Amino acid sequence: MSDRKFDYDLFVIGAGSGGVRTARMSAKYGAKVAIAEQQYLGGTCVNVGCVPKKLLVYAAEFSSEFSSSAGFGWNIEQSPKHSWPQLIANKNTEIERLNGIYRNLLNNSGVELFEGTATIIDANTVSVNGSEYSAERILIATGGKPFVPDIPGKELAITSNEAFYLEQLPEKIIVVGGGYIAVEFAGIFNGLGVETHLLYRGPKFLRGFDDEVRDVLAHEMKSRGVHLHFNTDIQSLNKQGDNLLATLNNGEKLEIGQVMYATGRKPNLDNLGIENTQVEVSSNGSIVVNDQFQTSEPSIFALGDVIDRVPLTPVAIAEGMALSAHLYQGKPCKMDYDAIPTAVFSQPCIGTVGLSEEQAREKFGEITVFKSQFRAMKQTLGGGDEKTFMKLIVDTASDKVVGCHMVGEHAGEIVQGLAIAIKAGATKADFDATIGIHPTAAEEFVTMREPAS
Repeated sequence: MSDRKFDYDLFVIGAGSGGVRTARMSAKYGAKVAIAEQQYLGGTCVNVGCVPKKLLVYAAEFSSEFSSSAGFGWNIEQSPKHSWPQLIANKNTEIERLNGIYRNLLNNSGVELFEGTATIIDANTVSVNGSEYSAERILIATGGKPFVPDIPGKELAITSNEAFYLEQLPEKIIVVGGGYIAVEFAGIFNGLGVETHLLYRGPKFLRGFDDEVRDVLAHEMKSRGVHLHFNTDIQSLNKQGDNLLATLNNGEKLEIGQVMYATGRKPNLDNLGIENTQVEVSSNGSIVVNDQFQTSEPSIFALGDVIDRVPLTPVAIAEGMALSAHLYQGKPCKMDYDAIPTAVFSQPCIGTVGLSEEQAREKFGEITVFKSQFRAMKQTLGGGDEKTFMKLIVDTASDKVVGCHMVGEHAGEIVQGLAIAIKAGATKADFDATIGIHPTAAEEFVTMREPAS
């Protein structure tokens, strides 16, 4: 790539998972690449998302492990005590380590890193820290930010961003929302001994997931002590001494120590300068792109959480891989958004891939459903009542397994493997012909013989 007309072939704004992967791969293919980040390397996932959240989930799960241990012969004479400040300090150390890894990845790939706020001046110019740089192409990968509804007292609440840095845990907390983040943090706080109230304005959380999966998780969360309030929302927040007073839409009032909103995320386009371009933004605030992630400004591209596709870290990484290969290797820019596996690190965990029962009935008409619900071996000696739930959705005409769902321990780990089979088009006959690993919960997926419906 000689005789360049621009300072860079590609200037990436946002050093999160999608931006970093695109920058690295583009540089590997011979492009001269720069990347700018105004906050922290690794983006939401590494700093205030997937990674620290999973660490907190691990911490919260120990409480049930301790209570189950007596049935396996462990004698814990004193009740274990948890130190939230120690957990957060250790978490911060780990995140700093990961930040360093991201920095090294960029340096080693030859990508030039600018730490500062990048603003788009025009279709081929970016300003960072008072200097302007030209680029043949610009990529917007600035991710998302938490959204808090505009209610009286909203400034008294926190979001997941602040939850990762609380100095102390409150005795009582309200988590508002019905998506991944709300459900996961409700489990975290509850597992760490906080009286936890989960409020969701709809009749059932995790919209878009299989209905039975949602019901099973609601039952198990209640059994663990989480207070679920469906069809409920906060009308206003007020200070009440050292606490907060939440007035709900049903007239009820709750005095609590903290309120955390997890009511969705919005594309992070603040101070980006897209008004200086022809980039089109949709009514929900996301950047409009075509199948090649190209905006209505031909030299500007966007991917990840700023576009209205699938807001998951591995998806943003895959998008970055596809875009860089397209731009600098001439390959077709193909992204397959079907059968993307995902996990909700609730307690218990959800693992899912493919269609829900409701989606499958609408698409195929005639389907066959297989399901199983049982107490896992660990629960029998541990004295717990928690049940593992598994479900397979089969297109009756083709015998293909088009949906796989699980609620229970290690659901994410188990469903990741099954996702390969479903992506490859495995049939129920293929599942039946597979020998199970005994004794495991996972073997239940290949031993379900009688249809439930």
